[in-house]
Amino acid sequence: MAVPQRRTSKTRKAQRRANIHLATATLVACKNCGAMIKPHHVCKTCGYYDGKKVA
Repeated sequence: MAVPQRRTSKTRKAQRRANIHLATATLVACKNCGAMIKPHHVCKTCGYYDGKKVA
């Protein structure tokens, strides 16, 4: 059975967890109305996607 030889220090534990965080959402401007939307999603403001009215 695998048993740690030494206790994991606070520093090593903190360094391992340093990259565990929430990423900011990627946003692009809608080509039709200019509102900020997620890429590859229908615009909630005008209902356009890829230059076509879908909603």
